[in-house]
Amino acid sequence: MKRAASLRRTLLIGILGPVGLFIVINSISLYRQSLAAATLAYDRTLLASAKTIGEQLDVVGYEDRAVLLAKVPYSALEAFEADNKSHMYYRVSSLDGEMVSGFAELPFWRGRIPDRGAYSALVDFYDAQFRDEPVRVAVLLQPVASERGRGMAVVQVAETLELRETLARRILVDTLWRQLLLMAVIAALVVWVVQRATLPVRRVSARMAERPEGDLSPIEAPDAPRELQPLVAATTEVMGRLQRLLDHQKRFVRDTAHQLRTPLAVLKAQVQSARRGDMPAEQALGEISDTVERATMLANQMLSLAKVEQLRQQPESERVDWAQVVREVALDVSPLVADKALDFEFDGASTPVRAHRWMLQELTRNLLHNAIKHSPPGARLSVAIRTDAGEALLSVQDDGPGIPAELRQRLFAPFSAGDVASGSGLGLAICREIVQALDGRIALDNRSADSRRAAGLTATVRLPLDNGA
Repeated sequence: MKRAASLRRTLLIGILGPVGLFIVINSISLYRQSLAAATLAYDRTLLASAKTIGEQLDVVGYEDRAVLLAKVPYSALEAFEADNKSHMYYRVSSLDGEMVSGFAELPFWRGRIPDRGAYSALVDFYDAQFRDEPVRVAVLLQPVASERGRGMAVVQVAETLELRETLARRILVDTLWRQLLLMAVIAALVVWVVQRATLPVRRVSARMAERPEGDLSPIEAPDAPRELQPLVAATTEVMGRLQRLLDHQKRFVRDTAHQLRTPLAVLKAQVQSARRGDMPAEQALGEISDTVERATMLANQMLSLAKVEQLRQQPESERVDWAQVVREVALDVSPLVADKALDFEFDGASTPVRAHRWMLQELTRNLLHNAIKHSPPGARLSVAIRTDAGEALLSVQDDGPGIPAELRQRLFAPFSAGDVASGSGLGLAICREIVQALDGRIALDNRSADSRRAAGLTATVRLPLDNGA
């Protein structure tokens, strides 16, 4: 089973990840900038030390015959050494590389002065290796003049890089611990905000856990954040549907147990009576067959009622031609029509609706069964289906006795048959459940022959028309 993601961990990764990446990039950039700044600062020191050495030079002769003289003690560079971590070396040479003073092993400069240098002096800076250590070297072309001559000296001053790198690392470390402290503060804030934001959710969870088993009442969470209100509302709606489904299941089980108890008791009594020989065998078998038939019809209708509720929970449907369904059902019940010699009429055109095909079949079958059952032999039975005012309309007219006034108030209630011996009273209840599931309407109206008696019944069903939009 896949482990659920933690909101706190997701936020921490989502926030601290980019922040950490930014800190790494920023630290690398800062280190380079710090090293460049330290290099610039210490390059100025190197230039100052080179100028100091240049000021202590003397010359004899002019141009090519000039001879440089230098008496530069090493202590002259001590003022420019910041601490004992770095070391400075120098070399004074002529333009052709002839050694004048300093460290002879320091390689002579073979470069060129930049065209656009950062300083007004003729100076160049470069990195090199000296005594197996990386050094930064400043080269100064120093004009030398005296009363005895004039010439040009090449002054090289080299410094090891420990101090520069130490300064850059110190700046980097000082920055890093501040950045890490900032990340710790952000992480603490994220945890605190998540804990505070999810507090209403934990309260709702605690209240739900404390509910007794089977309690599907609406969730009360007025203090939940606005973003969680849709989730609370959707959960409440789901629990409401579950409650209705459970109520329907309980009612179905209760009604089934109650309604099947009677025919089973009657069947048991009839079997016992037949065994005792209280009536002829043929008569006993006939009564048993009638009882079994009524019990079978009751069971089938109750299963149909349960299936309607099941399909109600499954919103998937299809575009169905209701007129075609009516024709198919009419052919199925044609033997019943023939038994009563009814004058059957059908008038219908294509009438598309969106529904489960079984629902339309069951609705039409129950209406036709009721009409056939209550129609006298040889009477007229008319079925018409058409479109009316943007709706699909099914009309079933029979010449039966109509609906008694005492039955009208409980017309669509389950088990409210007018004649208990001839039906279970579930047919119209099934019709009502199907029509409600399809967002339609159903009506049963008596047709009056005069003020005292009915001339028949008209059953009218209206369902939303599917225009294919």
